Amino acid sequence: MNVKNCRKCGKVFNYIGGMPICPQCREELEKKFDTVKEYIREHRGASVLEVSKECEVEEAQIRQWVREERLEFDTGSGIGVVCESCGVAISSGRLCDKCKMNLVNGLNAAAKRPEAPSLKKPTRENPRMRFLDK
Repeated sequence: MNVKNCRKCGKVFNYIGGMPICPQCREELEKKFDTVKEYIREHRGASVLEVSKECEVEEAQIRQWVREERLEFDTGSGIGVVCESCGVAISSGRLCDKCKMNLVNGLNAAAKRPEAPSLKKPTRENPRMRFLDK
């Protein structure tokens, strides 16, 4: 049994996996997420700062949801999230579409099995081994 203290409230709880917060705090966080999501739907051009103030949620938490691709802002909202690889402004996630494709292609290329060397027969008419006289 893995027991931890909740990062938010400090209560001891049975830690199963994921974020180290207790079930009560996790439930509260999900309610806040729903509130933020609804606010973004109603106010499409809202910035992270505006959403943070109106919904009483930390900016860091909103940015975390954007990184997890749970939230997506309009491109003109000035959210300030950039691709971790090339630095281009993105609306959600960690990487832009171009960098995601490069990563996928690189992983696919690395995952391919190397081809077995082909066993070709010698092209000479007499394939016996030859020795040179000393």
